[in-house]
Amino acid sequence: MFKLSGRTAFFRKPDVNTGVYFTYNNIHKVALLGLLGAVIGLEGYNEQYVRSKKNIDVQYPEFYEKLKNLKISITPFGTKGYFTKKIQVFNNTVGYANKDKDMNPCNLVVHEQWLENPKWQIGLLNDNSIDKDIYEKLKDYLLNRKCVYIPYLGKNNHFAQIEDVKVVNIKETEDFNHIDSLFEEELVDIGDEPFDEEEDIFFFREYSPCSLNKDHNYYEFKKLCYTNLEIVKTNGIKNIFQYRDENLAFY
Repeated sequence: MFKLSGRTAFFRKPDVNTGVYFTYNNIHKVALLGLLGAVIGLEGYNEQYVRSKKNIDVQYPEFYEKLKNLKISITPFGTKGYFTKKIQVFNNTVGYANKDKDMNPCNLVVHEQWLENPKWQIGLLNDNSIDKDIYEKLKDYLLNRKCVYIPYLGKNNHFAQIEDVKVVNIKETEDFNHIDSLFEEELVDIGDEPFDEEEDIFFFREYSPCSLNKDHNYYEFKKLCYTNLEIVKTNGIKNIFQYRDENLAFY
């Protein structure tokens, strides 16, 4: 378990590509696996592209191929699950980006929505879902503050801070009335009242990338939720673990 944070972050949504580029509110699973892959030196999308151009059959980027079954837990530390977002405006100075369709010089102005001071608690479940040596290497590198490539939050100008890394004991449970991390909303029935009557209600929902399509590497989504509303019924949700007084969902 560790704290993941940064001064800014940008996890680009693929459904808008004109005018303004928008970000997901939370780091999503595919981006988190990419960050972990960078820490231990696994290859990414660029290397996959290079190998595919050489007619080498590569279904996924290496980081995803080796980490895709890792179960993770994400707990946002934003106010009621939300982080402040602001639009940043800057010029793209890459040469090929500063040409119009007729190859005349032009100035490309980029508008991006950035998260400000995001912070999450991240859990990595040791349930033998990935190769043991890969998991042990991840644990070693995180605990001892080592990395092969610099980890970042969505883009390489949003540096990631990894701290408070520790190995913790957790206990699986089926007896719970709330979940303190992001979880799959469709796998539970949510009530109308908070589990703690003294708290004000908050509810956050986001369709978030949770896997890659095996044929084209595009995102596959799940509806994730973060709320203090009471869980009144479970509809097949698994991998809920108790850590101190928290119930964490791993997916």
